[in-house]
Amino acid sequence: MNSPDPSAGDPSPASASTAFHPSGFRLDGRRVVVTGGTQGVGGAIARGLTRVGADVVLIGLQRDAAAEATLTACRDSGQRAELVLCDLSTSAETWIDQLLSQIDEVLPGVDTLVNNAGTFIDVPFLEMTTDRYQATMNLNVGAGYFLTQAFAKRWVTNQVAGRVLFTGSINGFLAEPDHTAYDTSKGAVASMVRSLCVSLAPHQIRVNSMAPGLVRTQLTDVVNHDAAIESWMQLHTPNGQIPSPDACVGAAIFLLSDVAAHVHGQTLLVDGGMSAWQQPDLPADH
Repeated sequence: MNSPDPSAGDPSPASASTAFHPSGFRLDGRRVVVTGGTQGVGGAIARGLTRVGADVVLIGLQRDAAAEATLTACRDSGQRAELVLCDLSTSAETWIDQLLSQIDEVLPGVDTLVNNAGTFIDVPFLEMTTDRYQATMNLNVGAGYFLTQAFAKRWVTNQVAGRVLFTGSINGFLAEPDHTAYDTSKGAVASMVRSLCVSLAPHQIRVNSMAPGLVRTQLTDVVNHDAAIESWMQLHTPNGQIPSPDACVGAAIFLLSDVAAHVHGQTLLVDGGMSAWQQPDLPADH
């Protein structure tokens, strides 16, 4: 690669806009859809985005206490927050047109998408059924793929510099026994992010992913009720922590912000160092 001529000055106007400034972490004026946004990691992300100036549409399964609490927290930040109910676990062709219409009705002009909705099915490989496998792939992979396609078509037509964030998982890089469908789906997400980057970056649409390790959510509630599992997971995490979903918020804000303007097609692991540790030490009393 040729080095720029220092006498030529700034090679492009765009480079000036990517210079770091603390205000670059703000998302003022952004309109964001967060799937699986009523609780867990998605709820934490939605709350965090409103605290830095974004308006949000939460996509969830039901208007329950968790959804109401997240809506209230988002609105308490002074931002607009709406809820749209949709089951994303079926084929996208059965719900995508109606979902887009509902989103347009409550918050038109969406320019940011967080594909967070997902499921975790703990079934041994030899017992996996086609229905369970397909439901996992529909929700964890297909929903985000086709929602990104739908919004990208609009953004390209209207010359909108859109932003897309997927919630992947450490399981996209490290396998666990009997989590084959989930691991496969999250591996697909990591690959999809790279592929969509190549397709969409020329249109000024950024696609990235963050991959949490174990965090305390409804899907991982067993950790709160089984001391042996909790101890084992803490042992296998270098910083020894199993955090709340709030641990993921900073990564999401960074990847969606202007500060990350030159970050495309990447997955940021938010895992307390678990993916860096080949084999943890045995407990001291072993």
